[in-house]
Amino acid sequence: MRQPSALFLVLLSLALLLPGTPGASAADPDTFGVLYTVFMKPETESAVVKIRLSRNADMVDWLKLRADPGRYSHFTGTGEVVVQDDEVRWTPPAEDAWLQYRVKLTSKRSNGQYDGMVTPQWALFRADDLVPPFHSSFQDFTRASVKLQFRLPEGWSVETRYPRYTSGRFKVDDPRRSFDRPTGWLVMGEIGSRRTRIGSSRVTVAAPVGQGVHYLDILAFLRWTVPYVQEVFPAFPERLLLVSGGDPLWRGALSAPGSLYVHSDRPMISGNGTSTFIHELIHVAMRARSGPGADWIVEGLAEYYSLEILRRSGAISETRYEKAQHELAEWGKEAPRLDVARASGPVTARAVGVLRDIDREIRRNSGGAHSLDDVARALAADEGPVTVPRFEELVAQMSAAP
Repeated sequence: MRQPSALFLVLLSLALLLPGTPGASAADPDTFGVLYTVFMKPETESAVVKIRLSRNADMVDWLKLRADPGRYSHFTGTGEVVVQDDEVRWTPPAEDAWLQYRVKLTSKRSNGQYDGMVTPQWALFRADDLVPPFHSSFQDFTRASVKLQFRLPEGWSVETRYPRYTSGRFKVDDPRRSFDRPTGWLVMGEIGSRRTRIGSSRVTVAAPVGQGVHYLDILAFLRWTVPYVQEVFPAFPERLLLVSGGDPLWRGALSAPGSLYVHSDRPMISGNGTSTFIHELIHVAMRARSGPGADWIVEGLAEYYSLEILRRSGAISETRYEKAQHELAEWGKEAPRLDVARASGPVTARAVGVLRDIDREIRRNSGGAHSLDDVARALAADEGPVTVPRFEELVAQMSAAP
């Protein structure tokens, strides 16, 4: 028998290290493999989800899932599975470790409109709903290597915010977490999609077919404005997914990690000169959550930049910009205070004016060396929630004045 050549052995070794091949992750002893498999069941508006520890299961001690019993049910698996009220504790075995359950995916808001929907032809919801939040215990100095796959009805396809392996699985990787779960918007079924690259980001617009979504108009608007968002937030996601759809989906917009949902009837620029699209893009860029009394900062920055980005990009004139600022200031007079639990409407409008004054003060005190952009950029880089003391600290730091 002929011996394999040296070149063949080298090529074989390289092939085993390629992403998506069995040998790629097996060589890393400091990771444990996790595979989420989603079996879509559109006839029941639900899915069966299976969590399998595909490698080094002995590294994981336990998982505690916070699972609403009204949405998650039929838990089963290997090892020990204990369900008590809204907590599910899973102690996996060292081999053949898996946990499986059913999740209802259609969700309705108080106004009767849907922010998650499954039909016989398509489904649109947040991947966060597939796997409930959980705490875990695993060996120190290890982390998960996570993949996601779907088992879909015939003829269905899926768009997520994640990169796809040649196998069809998706790579789930959040640098902020050691044990990832899927997050962000997704759409699947009979769908249409359009893609482009904007700066360093791959951008996809996707929606169920027949929903009146103007894919290329949206991409053109994003190509015009996103570069200015990227200037303020250089850590803007490398991949962005925008999903859309018509009634009876919620007639609004919502952000999520690396993705956003906008109803197909929402204008790219509203009558008052602001932009719902850019407002949600700022939330995507910052990934910020608010601490007590600081929601006006998070929502105010999103609305402030929805105007600023339009002005900086030339999408609206200086006259239109000033008119929008004046209208927001008038609306903001209805808000007696800013530090409410959830900022919206007049509170957000008033916050825009406050932030504009702060920007002017920073520029003046720093001799033009700094602006509110530096404060927003620093808040986006923080790991914890946005707080009023942290905001004040950054403003004082950038303006060299209290």
